[in-house]
Amino acid sequence: MAEDSVLTVSIVTPDGSVYDNNAEMIIVKTPSGEMGILPNHIPVIASLDIDAVRVKVNDNEEDEIAVSGGFIEFSKNVATVVANAAECQEDIDENRAQAAKKRAEQMISTAKQTHNVDELKRSEIALRRAINRINISKH
Repeated sequence: MAEDSVLTVSIVTPDGSVYDNNAEMIIVKTPSGEMGILPNHIPVIASLDIDAVRVKVNDNEEDEIAVSGGFIEFSKNVATVVANAAECQEDIDENRAQAAKKRAEQMISTAKQTHNVDELKRSEIALRRAINRINISKH
């Protein structure tokens, strides 16, 4: 690949670096929909939803990283994702994610019964995170 046809992709969290690689394309989910970034894309900054960041390394390889919100900054063929939490597909413990899903569902039920709006919102976010991790672990 020519140097100007390669992206450098880096995903970091408050705990440190989670992913670093060169790629042909990165696809992220923003509040307004999916966004694909190819080499030489215009500079962009966008917030991210709880979803997968898909990194197309080449025609035969795609990496998926579960992110729990954050933002992406792209400039000069460097894509940096700063996420609240992130986990590479091979690092996801599906049993732990299933347990987190079950806990979140129980917390949602309790929050609805007690009419606790704040707890309901936190529980719904926890559920989305768990489902995201489960979905990515299965790919």
